[in-house]
Amino acid sequence: MEYCQSGDLARIIQQRKATNLRLTENEVMQWFVQVALALKYTHSRRILHRDIKASNVYLSAGNCIKLGDFGVSKALQGTLESALTIIGTPYYMSPEVYKGNSYTLKSDIWGLGCFLYELCSFTVNFSYLPLASIYS
Repeated sequence: MEYCQSGDLARIIQQRKATNLRLTENEVMQWFVQVALALKYTHSRRILHRDIKASNVYLSAGNCIKLGDFGVSKALQGTLESALTIIGTPYYMSPEVYKGNSYTLKSDIWGLGCFLYELCSFTVNFSYLPLASIYS
């Protein structure tokens, strides 16, 4: 992977939040679509990322997004296979992962939605709730 000069999006969000400067709609959509396309490619290879979040999305020159940190990803054998391991960042976990149920590629789509929410609001989903009550 090439060097990502601008760092990760979590750092950019923190910087913008500190200066009270929101991301533009164009920035949000450009980055969101690139992450969605990276996830589409990953899923076409039957790889479940399992930790989609701003700190795992890197920005290189020219606002080009790179999806990273595949350390907890899982390669699925078939299109109907599911995973059962509880892994990932709690605020981005889909309800089925948090509850310990089996899950599929759709779980990454939940994380993608949480990522979009964070880009727009500069906060993580459900950050106002204690973790234990998020998915009860």
